[in-house]
Amino acid sequence: MANQNGTTSPDLREAFLGVYSVLKSELLNDTAFEWTDDSRQWIERMLDYNVPGGKLNRGLSVIDSYKLLKEGKELTEDEVFLASTLGWCIEWLQAYFLVHDDIMDNSHTRRGQPCWFRLPKVGLIALNDGIILRNHIARILKKHFREKPYYVDLIDLFNEVEFQTASGQMIDLITTLEGEKDLSKYSLQLHRRIVQYKTGYYSFYLPVACALLMAGENLDNHVAVRNVLIDMGIYFQVQDDYLDCFGDPEKIGKIGTDIEDFKCSWLVVKALECCNEEQKKILFVHYGKADAADVVKVKALYNDIDLKGVFAEYENKSYERLTSSIEAHPSKAVQAVLKSFLGKIYKRQK
Repeated sequence: MANQNGTTSPDLREAFLGVYSVLKSELLNDTAFEWTDDSRQWIERMLDYNVPGGKLNRGLSVIDSYKLLKEGKELTEDEVFLASTLGWCIEWLQAYFLVHDDIMDNSHTRRGQPCWFRLPKVGLIALNDGIILRNHIARILKKHFREKPYYVDLIDLFNEVEFQTASGQMIDLITTLEGEKDLSKYSLQLHRRIVQYKTGYYSFYLPVACALLMAGENLDNHVAVRNVLIDMGIYFQVQDDYLDCFGDPEKIGKIGTDIEDFKCSWLVVKALECCNEEQKKILFVHYGKADAADVVKVKALYNDIDLKGVFAEYENKSYERLTSSIEAHPSKAVQAVLKSFLGKIYKRQK
């Protein structure tokens, strides 16, 4: 059972991991394709490398949310299996995005290992692997949800969220175009737009929307829930931007490069707001440069204007605002779902 701060019990996590093996084996025996040993081996290696390796937060959130929506009723084995399956569909979607993102960003590592496309035998075959990952979602949904009254809604949901995420990625990519580096176009509004579409929908709204559909709810009646979750997604990304610069690399598992990469980070946007003209000049000269000396100058400026304090204030205000939005919701079960999400991310260090 998910407790109030939203951690998943070990037995549900265990059950969740067991479902991955079932789904993988079904996909490796999909009768729509004539398999060979080589093709089976490739897909299995590709899946194991890219799908189950993360924190699994998004996938586990579906089971946690569904359980809270059922207000503590014991879930049947079938319900746990179906909620886990939808959770894994989100993890498959995430894997598809990340495999392609790493190629677009020319990244080297992901989750502490080389990016999939960096493996000698993989290279640009990773593009096709991404397409296959996306198609696996449709295969899984068809096999397990075809007869459900909410099947079409599930398909629509995954399609729409994928479109929103890809569109968010597009804004992000065209904003950081090489040769068009212009800090003056960065604003809180742009930051919000990128985050809302690139992260908010698939990381925060999608898991809860899946649970609501399974519980027989119509998503049109839950626009308020979507809005709170998108808000939470933005708060989460601001934390990410903060940790990229000020977090402990040991804890977050990666070394931040937002400054070097000229990212439209919440920190640089806030810095532009708080700076005097002299400080602005420093930012314009040093932001987005790969040299470590430039990064040091940007970080020193961040300290001069007390961005840590600005962030602490933002964090407290966001928490209060989100809490009052959640408490305005008429359903106690939905409140519990939203509070469990907020409990997972408030004041996180990684």
